[in-house]
Amino acid sequence: MCEISSSITVFFEEPFWVGIYERKFAKKYEVCKITFGAEPKDYDVYSFLLKNYAKLKFSRPVKASQNSEKAINPKRMQRLIKKQLQSSGAGTKAQQALQLSYEREKLERKEISREQKEAKAERKYGLRQKKKKDKHRGH
Repeated sequence: MCEISSSITVFFEEPFWVGIYERKFAKKYEVCKITFGAEPKDYDVYSFLLKNYAKLKFSRPVKASQNSEKAINPKRMQRLIKKQLQSSGAGTKAQQALQLSYEREKLERKEISREQKEAKAERKYGLRQKKKKDKHRGH
């Protein structure tokens, strides 16, 4: 009986999101690197694999090492999976960078709007002063 397994790991590698797709088949190990543009959702990765699996270029097969993995209790496996999903993944660094850029842009917009508001107030004040002068000029 032949054991088949595959896994994909998606992480942020400056400046793109990258997926490493690994597969083990008949005691052979192959790897493929997939470059995504923006951060892909789970369903995006899944649909990409379904559509483009035949086009993926895997590395040359390497003899897979035999891992003597013990059978893990299903509840323990669920806890490990839950822990991995909740832990801070590769996306947090990217998310923090995006959040920082959003904050900078927000501050710039506030500064520009404040300057525009002050300029508008000065212009209105100047118009009022001119109007006052014009009223008194004829007398």
